[in-house]
Amino acid sequence: MKVNVQAVNFNVDRKLVDFINVRLEKLEQYFDKIIDIDVNLHVENTSEKENKCADVIVKIPGDDIVVKKVAKTFEEAVDLAGDAAERLLVKRKEKMKSH
Repeated sequence: MKVNVQAVNFNVDRKLVDFINVRLEKLEQYFDKIIDIDVNLHVENTSEKENKCADVIVKIPGDDIVVKKVAKTFEEAVDLAGDAAERLLVKRKEKMKSH
């Protein structure tokens, strides 16, 4: 599984990329057929403090799981998106077992 990180209008430091890789590689525990994961990071143009946005696209056979989360930091946004993706992957796996 490969994690692709893309940032819009800014450069991502190595520490953030490492955090994203470690956090999202845990998703393989919940669903073992993940092809790859795309992460798009961008800052929303609002006056609120919660303006860091992380879009996580988990590519699996059949269709993709897309999660978008907004938080105060990119780490928090990726963590929230990872939690949501875990729940969706568990739900998808249970649905596959029932068929």
